[in-house]
Amino acid sequence: MSATLATNHRVGFLGVGYEGRSIDEFVTGLVGVGVTRLVDVRMMPISRKRGFSKSALSQALAAQGIAYEHRRELGNPKENRPGFGGTPEELESARAVYALRLHGAESLAALDALAETAQRELIALLCFEADESRCHRQVVLHALEDRMPNVSASTPRAH
Repeated sequence: MSATLATNHRVGFLGVGYEGRSIDEFVTGLVGVGVTRLVDVRMMPISRKRGFSKSALSQALAAQGIAYEHRRELGNPKENRPGFGGTPEELESARAVYALRLHGAESLAALDALAETAQRELIALLCFEADESRCHRQVVLHALEDRMPNVSASTPRAH
């Protein structure tokens, strides 16, 4: 999942989705795997699911010592989202469209900052989907892996 230092302080990154989870279950799971920072990669950090909009989520995380960071520049535009739930061809197209978005200056700067942070602490990249293969965060995770070849990304089975 991530590199581990002798002090049992975990570093690296992983992806998490909150689909089908309560806020309490979700935060407890993050604490359980040692996440110290949650990076929200939704374009708009709002949710119809109680507890997962920016302010409420940030407060729930802070209560457990987890920092919250919103990275809008890593969000997936609304018009590209349907492809992630579509056919294999639509999914591949949506991934390609999103991957191009990551070449923008703001996205590259955000990826560099996250790669640097992941060398010091364990960060979780958040979006809605439970199935990471159907979410743009998987593309973000691969981009981070490219910047950090010694640290891997994965989804904890507890989420």
